[in-house]
Amino acid sequence: MNKNVLVSSNSLFNTFIAEIRNEEVQKDSMRFRKNLERIGEVFAYEISKTLQYKKKSIKTPLGVSEVSVIDQSPVLATILRAGLALHQGLLSYFDSSESAFVSAYRNTASDGSFEIKVEYLATPSLEGKTVILSDPMLATGRSMELAYKALLKNGRPSSLHVVAALASKQGVEYIEKCMPNDTTLWLGAVDNELTNKSYIVPGLGDAGDLAYGDKI
Repeated sequence: MNKNVLVSSNSLFNTFIAEIRNEEVQKDSMRFRKNLERIGEVFAYEISKTLQYKKKSIKTPLGVSEVSVIDQSPVLATILRAGLALHQGLLSYFDSSESAFVSAYRNTASDGSFEIKVEYLATPSLEGKTVILSDPMLATGRSMELAYKALLKNGRPSSLHVVAALASKQGVEYIEKCMPNDTTLWLGAVDNELTNKSYIVPGLGDAGDLAYGDKI
């Protein structure tokens, strides 16, 4: 499985990661969402380098220009609700893409244990298409796995890209075991620790709450 960790190279991307982690900057939910969008845009640019291209003739006022353009736009899939801002960043660059949405949430018991439940799916046909599946946080990896399995109800993709702004080492290892071998992982940063409630440390907290407000 091919794995790309973008903070491994110095770039402006690191600033966006630093700001979504920063507890002072997090107080501005609009900026938090904007930074997730920017992160999605950078991921889209990097992923675009790996796609298939075709030659196209473009008529200009003075002649004809030959340019390589993406042969088929990927389908952009995300996990509700936390994935929406990251999804918007990907969609800003892949602006001809279809979108797919999956709900995956923690159903928490009184003793604090939880299971991931999937209850909603809206997607075009995925048969033979490139799919980019995104979520800001890859903690245990279970949500990403269940979202992918839900998507398979509408066709088997020809290739899969999994995108997360932050991941845990354990989550990455889990995805490497449960996803197809030709999956490509695109990660902002990878942290070494998970709490007993499966939050990434140092992480950033709850991305959905930071972007859209506390839930009850």
